[in-house]
Amino acid sequence: MNIITRTDILNIHSCSVITSLCRAFTSGIADNVEKLVKKNKVVVFMKGVPEEPKCGFSNAVVQIFRMHGVTYDAHDVLKDEELRKGVKAFSNWPTIPQVFIGGEFVGGCDIMLQMHQNGDLVEELRKAGIRSALLDKETEDTK
Repeated sequence: MNIITRTDILNIHSCSVITSLCRAFTSGIADNVEKLVKKNKVVVFMKGVPEEPKCGFSNAVVQIFRMHGVTYDAHDVLKDEELRKGVKAFSNWPTIPQVFIGGEFVGGCDIMLQMHQNGDLVEELRKAGIRSALLDKETEDTK
């Protein structure tokens, strides 16, 4: 015969409270990330800042946007561990950097590089109302 003690009930209640707090905390981070993503047409969560990237992958994304003449909001995940974990949970993508265009997750460094190389990035930027500076360069080159 199983007897449930008062301690068992308190332990079950404590676990329930902790689970509720974790859900509320995760939801709060997700809400924060969502607000950041929608604040600008292009948002990058990276290691470091555009002027001083702290990893090669973040630097590659910075260079791609520099070539396209795109301004963007950058958030240094190395300064905020909650943001780092939160953006990974929000996008369901395990690595940094993470790029959002028009409020939608686009990908990390590898996807950005591929889109830049095959021309898809120009189209993705256009959908968000951004003209790539590479189009202006093409026009100058054909003159």
